[in-house]
Amino acid sequence: MNYQETIDFLFARLPMFHRIGPAAYKNSLENTLLMDAFFGHPHQTFKTIHVAGTNGKGSVSHMLAAVFQKAGYKTGLYTSPHLIDFRERIKVNGEMISKEEVTEWIEKYALKHNLWNIEPSFFELTVAMAFDFFARQKVDIAVIEVGLGGRLDSTNIITPEISVITNISLDHTQLLGDSLEKIAFEKAGIIKPDVPVVIGETNTATEVVFRRIAKNNDAPIFFADQEYKTEYALLSIDGKQVLSILKSGKPVFKKFKLDLAGNYQQKNVPTVLQTLEILIQRGWKIDDEAIYNGLSQAAKITGLMGRWQIIGNNPLVVCDTGHNEDGLKMVMEQIGNTAFKKLHIVFGVVADKDLMRVLQLLPVDATYYFTKANLPRALNEHELMKHAAEFGLKGESYQSVIEAFETAKEKAGKNDFIFVGGSTFVVAEILRQKF
Repeated sequence: MNYQETIDFLFARLPMFHRIGPAAYKNSLENTLLMDAFFGHPHQTFKTIHVAGTNGKGSVSHMLAAVFQKAGYKTGLYTSPHLIDFRERIKVNGEMISKEEVTEWIEKYALKHNLWNIEPSFFELTVAMAFDFFARQKVDIAVIEVGLGGRLDSTNIITPEISVITNISLDHTQLLGDSLEKIAFEKAGIIKPDVPVVIGETNTATEVVFRRIAKNNDAPIFFADQEYKTEYALLSIDGKQVLSILKSGKPVFKKFKLDLAGNYQQKNVPTVLQTLEILIQRGWKIDDEAIYNGLSQAAKITGLMGRWQIIGNNPLVVCDTGHNEDGLKMVMEQIGNTAFKKLHIVFGVVADKDLMRVLQLLPVDATYYFTKANLPRALNEHELMKHAAEFGLKGESYQSVIEAFETAKEKAGKNDFIFVGGSTFVVAEILRQKF
């Protein structure tokens, strides 16, 4: 098989959460442990950082990887889902795993050794591939992003240098629980005995959960937002955010540049800095220059996409993968602070989201292009438009994301703003077309 045939085979053969939803979710680590044993426990050959959370875990993972690369460490990065190419999930020093590696691995192990007999999910198999690849590449450290939840996530067989939980909000409630406390319990499943844990955002509903589980594991716990604060300074001529960083109320970083344009990244930076501080105390050699350079070039170094990503001007075109209530709330705040004549929103969601919570966040003074991504889990565009009308949102429905986007471009003036979002997979289809 060639690479595309391999990917088509994987997508057709294995249950994938992002395509079919909860039916692909496994409530056991059994398959992951079996595959880990088959490959000789590869994750034990390199150091790791484990990152969970409802929002921000992808950005935090990429920022940490960028800093470690700038500090001179050979750095693995495992994230999900991918936007354009499956290989985005598995990177070493910012370079994606090669097409040949993917094809050869599937042919050698998944087919010849009959890994199919244990019926792994797409995610379980991908985790096994990543850990095996990182071991063979002899990485110094790998940043591992949780796929869903934490306690039962396939990545949760590692014992990391540090565990990171960015924040907690309501998402995937049908699997993780219908309250912040229940979701926090699932995320806290990545806390390991004697391993420090950083919590990105303090919340009275979840703090008690994290403290209890950390105490039960003798895990030192740190709340990043209680130590570090960011203050927005200005936007540099090259489009980067310039921040001032305070620690315990005192300036520690001045004119701190960040090439991730979303204002919500100001919440993620304290999590990154608190994590790095602890790792430095534990012997990792990371100086201020590596931190400055890594964060000022995080997207460029790691290839991060879809976070307030500007893909066009005149009119301004921005896409963002924020898709749950808290994520979209922050995105809508930034839209509200952006100058434009008229707002156009290309919007689609998956069917298992809490649609009412999402729709109430959207501005009524916009023209909507309701659509659906090309996957079974996506909500029908006509149904989406019908529910949106109940919230005063006006627009038309379009059968495909590309049709919706092209129509928005035709109707938008040069001083208008086109926003693409609602679902990671809507954004992915636009980025595939562009890149």
